[in-house]
Amino acid sequence: MSTAFETQPGIAPESSLIGEPMLIGSSPRRHSRTAQVHWGSRSIAIGGQSPVVVQSMTNTDTADAIATAIQVKALAQAGSELVRITVNTPQAAQAVPAIREQLDRMGVDTPLVGDFHYNGHKLLTQYPECAQALSKYRINPGNVGSASRRDDNFAQMIEAACRWNKPVRIGVNWGSLDQALLARLMDENAKRARPWDASSVMREALVASAVGSAQRACELGMPADQIVLSAKVSSVQDLISVYSELARRCDFALHLGLTEAGMGSKGIVASSAAMAVLLQQGIGDTVRVSLTPEPNGDRTREVIVAQELLQTMGLRAFTPLVVACPGCGRTSSTFFQELADKIQRHLREQMPIWRASYPGVETMQVAVMGCVVNGPGESKHADIGISLPGADEAPVAPVFVDGERTVTLKGERIAEEFQAIVDDYVRRRYGAAQLT
Repeated sequence: MSTAFETQPGIAPESSLIGEPMLIGSSPRRHSRTAQVHWGSRSIAIGGQSPVVVQSMTNTDTADAIATAIQVKALAQAGSELVRITVNTPQAAQAVPAIREQLDRMGVDTPLVGDFHYNGHKLLTQYPECAQALSKYRINPGNVGSASRRDDNFAQMIEAACRWNKPVRIGVNWGSLDQALLARLMDENAKRARPWDASSVMREALVASAVGSAQRACELGMPADQIVLSAKVSSVQDLISVYSELARRCDFALHLGLTEAGMGSKGIVASSAAMAVLLQQGIGDTVRVSLTPEPNGDRTREVIVAQELLQTMGLRAFTPLVVACPGCGRTSSTFFQELADKIQRHLREQMPIWRASYPGVETMQVAVMGCVVNGPGESKHADIGISLPGADEAPVAPVFVDGERTVTLKGERIAEEFQAIVDDYVRRRYGAAQLT
């Protein structure tokens, strides 16, 4: 697929990054403009009409091959379809083949993406086994060596990718922009009749660096359908503006993500707010939710958040979701909260087995409601649901299956009995689907 640039790198039309408010459609859509990138033993496809791909990154020392392989496996089991690893030293580069071999022995075929910065041109040249073992290279054009050698170093990395037939992600970052490009754009901006503010120039520099670097890669022989672009920032509004402009200027596949989203709920909200707007417009082919983990926290949380973002938007289905009410004065008991949490964890734990045996189970919806106000209605709308008794209600819990009330549970074993009903429903409905 050829790449058609609508503008050349440089200062964009005045309205391009400061445009009119965006109109959000009634439902998200996949767009067909971007090139489709294929690679890896799993034939992962990014772009075009392909589903949005979830990826994540390890935070282990890559030189520790065993620890890195273990974390890659955990991320893959959580649902990460690509995993990026840091390749920053000779020791890390030497460990990459061992990591790949260890993953293969564990039956984990998730593609590995090598994250290169200042010395990537040297590592890819000096350690060909590393270059071969990786499925894809991530190149930051602002961090490929000294200013005097940046073009040559970038060229070496693209040549290595072409030699080993590996796709690349050209990923610019607002914290490591090409300073020569930024200075040139600032000089050009100063000559304008109505100069932009500094943040607008910075956004233009991100877009120009990404598109210009991709164009240079194509000139060096890299096929356009082997290139993914990203332009990472940490501000929600900047991300929306930059990617809207990237989508307007080129048809390369695009990777979405805030570069420093933050910790906990802040990071989740920021990533969701930014990426949901873009995904709703059909912009974005692969995503990462870059959460800062709590000390000794679970790295896989960012994968689950990315999956839930895509699933709640109706773009992908990964695991059955539990609908549960927030609770109020009618739900003074914590039992419905505990049951909802238990069922959600049970569904996630079963998915590695269910995914292979029960096709379509990932679309199932389960409702765990806390009182009679909305409980029966929500339970009827779900595939399977339970309406637990609220304060001053009869101590019974009706269960609804496919919209019909089937049984009423009571007593001390409601949780265990409802989980058994869910498991039986999965076997009957989705096991039967496999036979048809």
